[in-house]
Amino acid sequence: MLAICGGTVYTAAAASTSPLPGATILIQNGKILAVNQHISIPHDAKIIDARDKTITPGFIDCHTHIGLAEEAAGAAHLDKNEVNDPVCPHLRAIDGINPEDPGLRDAYSSGTTTIIITPGSETVIGGQSVAIKTYGHIIDHMVLRQPAGIKMAFGENPIKTYVNKDQPPSTRMSIAGIIREALVKARNYQKNSTSSDRDLRMEALLLLLNGTIPLRAHAHAADDIMTAIRIADEFSLKLNIEHATAAHKIADELARRNVTATIGPSITARVKVELRERTYSTPALLHQAGVKIALITDHPILPISSLRLEAALAIREGLPRDIALKAITLTAAEIIGVSDRVGSIEAGKEADLVILDGDPFAVATNIEQVFVNGQQVFKR
Repeated sequence: MLAICGGTVYTAAAASTSPLPGATILIQNGKILAVNQHISIPHDAKIIDARDKTITPGFIDCHTHIGLAEEAAGAAHLDKNEVNDPVCPHLRAIDGINPEDPGLRDAYSSGTTTIIITPGSETVIGGQSVAIKTYGHIIDHMVLRQPAGIKMAFGENPIKTYVNKDQPPSTRMSIAGIIREALVKARNYQKNSTSSDRDLRMEALLLLLNGTIPLRAHAHAADDIMTAIRIADEFSLKLNIEHATAAHKIADELARRNVTATIGPSITARVKVELRERTYSTPALLHQAGVKIALITDHPILPISSLRLEAALAIREGLPRDIALKAITLTAAEIIGVSDRVGSIEAGKEADLVILDGDPFAVATNIEQVFVNGQQVFKR
């Protein structure tokens, strides 16, 4: 048994807005046994003194390309986009991930213990995302949810990919048409196929149509977000908007439909038209409208170690501190669909924890220790 004693614990639990000063966290068999300010510590427990320290849940990034777009590896290990076919729902991110990507080490050493790894946005239907823990050596042993959604891309990126290939899409209308055709084919497949007549593309899309997994829609501009919403309405799909750069312009529409948004990266230049509405206020404006939000880095677009900084900038622009913490912990876990296991410091959940030497959102604060499944994986 492990006892982490005396720290100020930000549980990020659903009903929690205030930290617990001088609290103890008991951990057994990789899970949180108890957390409170007055706990009897078993005599055989290993004790970690966390006095004057801050403790949070492990951070969660809902949108990365770690292991698919490897750092310092070049084109030979750039596996996030299959650009030869605009419709690839059967492709699985897990099959392209290299767990030796240094981005994973950067993730857990900066406190991010859970991530989604998703295909890229250069094709229309890019494939299946996977949610993993960031510490491990065999990707299959790191999986939290497989698949965690199907990636589809709206707007500039797929148009740029195919406009010179002499094949669709070359317009936004064509992107939407390709998606609709694929979903209708999947519906027909469900009605007409036999048990021996398998089509992996259709089987993947049926996970969407049956509500098993969400559509994770790459969309920056408000008009592209509305197209994703329109299609989700037509086919009764669970929808999460990825990036959501201009989502603040249609915040009430997202709230009315219970569409979630994973926002970011905000720390980026306006390198294309879709990013001209970029503002650090988007998280606060969506939250005020009642939209469930999380924050993302899109690593390697923004290094994953910047996730806390994304939250700090959102706080500066009006996002409440407790909501900002949940946007990189509990709410992120809820959007992924793994909040029964991670995202908050509560009894029964997996012991993914971060010990810091100060305010979690202060730039000068250091990560001192990180635990994944109760195992110390980083110590400063």
